[in-house]
Amino acid sequence: MSTKANRYAHQLIDARARARLLPPFSTSEVLLLSDGYDIAKRVLDVSISQGEVPKGRKLGFTNRTLWPKYGVNEPIDALIWAHIFDSTVRFADDNRGIQSLEGALQPRIEPEIVFKLATTPDPDASINDLADCIEWMAHAFEIVVCPYPDWKFEAADAIAAFGLHGTLIIGEPHVLSTATRRNLGDILANASVSLSCCTDESVTLCGAGFGSDVLDSPLHAVWHLHQLLKTQPDFAPLTAGEIITTGTWTDAYPVQRGQTWVTAFSGVTLPGLTLSFV
Repeated sequence: MSTKANRYAHQLIDARARARLLPPFSTSEVLLLSDGYDIAKRVLDVSISQGEVPKGRKLGFTNRTLWPKYGVNEPIDALIWAHIFDSTVRFADDNRGIQSLEGALQPRIEPEIVFKLATTPDPDASINDLADCIEWMAHAFEIVVCPYPDWKFEAADAIAAFGLHGTLIIGEPHVLSTATRRNLGDILANASVSLSCCTDESVTLCGAGFGSDVLDSPLHAVWHLHQLLKTQPDFAPLTAGEIITTGTWTDAYPVQRGQTWVTAFSGVTLPGLTLSFV
């Protein structure tokens, strides 16, 4: 895949820069997940050479309820991941934000939970060990984008295309207490979120989801990533200072200019977010 991976990586970076669609690579040849990560490594290397600074990781397809909805030849039924960068991550003042859709390819919105690692997990870290490494958690919107027409792709295509990551807008971080860390998996598994779209004419409840849908909890999702990275020596393991967004609690909904999207949580003391698109 080496020569092809370089070519595909440059095509994806060009498509992102020019906001243009391109056919999924899987339509012309069979791509394994490892091929997708091979392309993603080339994308990462080129992005860094162009001045991008990795900030952490995004997880995708962690919500089991959505697995049957994505994938053309077979469902996407396992998590994927990609890097996020300084240029694609920002914080929302007072849990409210405005986001431009200029250049965003087929943008959709996802409500997620974000963690920041204070310490580097040991290679054999348990779920509880991993929780002890977390400095804070926050609610966030990930704006996902897709360079493939009609959001049709296979898992390897999604991995290669920046993991479909566009922008991450993070709400107020909440530093975790020792007691919260001890029970973090259960707290988030039992929480729920609602996602509503507001326009000048109406307010529509679009979706709702549970933390347990995200591979049992967002904490479990990070643990699965930690395990996966041990099988991927071309990529660095999780390390202190990284921000990790753990995957959507609802389906990903298309967004348009003029809309405002709002979330509300139940079962966890996190404020909702309000994001308007221009």
